[in-house]
Amino acid sequence: MNKLPLYLLIFLMTACSTTPKEEDETRDWTAEKFFQEAKESLKQGAYQEAIELFNKLEARFPFGRYAQQAQLETAYAYFKYDEPKAAITEADRFIKLNPRHDNVDYAYYLRGLASFTQSASELEQALGKDAADIDAGKARQSFDYFKEVVEKFPDSRYAEDSRQRMIYLRELLAQNELKAAQYYLDSAAYVAAANRAKYIIEHYQGTHALTQAMSVLVKSYQMLKMDELAKDAQRVYDLNTSKEKTGNADGKI
Repeated sequence: MNKLPLYLLIFLMTACSTTPKEEDETRDWTAEKFFQEAKESLKQGAYQEAIELFNKLEARFPFGRYAQQAQLETAYAYFKYDEPKAAITEADRFIKLNPRHDNVDYAYYLRGLASFTQSASELEQALGKDAADIDAGKARQSFDYFKEVVEKFPDSRYAEDSRQRMIYLRELLAQNELKAAQYYLDSAAYVAAANRAKYIIEHYQGTHALTQAMSVLVKSYQMLKMDELAKDAQRVYDLNTSKEKTGNADGKI
C-alpha cells in the first residue's frame, strides 16, 4: 500500500480533527511553548506531530522569530519523514518569505538534500538498465540546488558539502550521457552517438566518462566515413589515455 503523503494526511486531520466540545490542550500555549514541544517531537522522530505543532504555531503567531523558524523546521521535518516534494515546497516558501534570514542558506541547502538521495539512487539504478534515454531531470535539479548554495553563499558552512555532492552528481550525469552514447553506437545510430559523445566532452570535463566518450566519438566518425574528424578525435583520445597511464590526466582535451 502506498504511504499517504504526510502533508495531505495533516490537511485531512486538521479539516476534521476537533469538535466544539473537544478540549484543545494547546489553547493557552505561547509561541515559545509551541516551538519547544514541536522541537521535542522532531527530536523523538514524531514528524507528523511536529509538523502539526509548527503549523499551529504559525497560524496563531504568524509574526516573529518563532514563526520564521517554524517554517524552516517544517521543511526539515518533511525531509526527515521522506517527503522530499513537501520539504522542497516548504524550503521554497521560507526562501521567498525570508530572503535575508540568517539561516536562509540552510533552506537552499535543504532543497538539495531533499532531492539528492532519491535522484542519485534512481540514476544509479537506471545506469544498470538497458535504456537509451534515462530521466536524469531530478539529478540535474538536485545539482542546480547545490550550485545555488555554492554561488550564493560561498562562505556558508554548507558550501563544501554542496560542492562534493555536485561532483558526485556530475559523475553520475556524465555516466548517464555515456550510456546513451554507447547505446546509440551499438544501435548503429552513429550521428546520435557522436552528438552524445561531443556533449560529454563539452560539458563534463574532468569526469571519468571523458575518455570513453572520446572512444565513442572516434568509432562514430569512422562508421560515418568522416575520416579526418575520426583522425583528429583519435589523436585527442590517444593523448588523454597517455596522460591517464602516466597519472597526469587533467580532464582537458
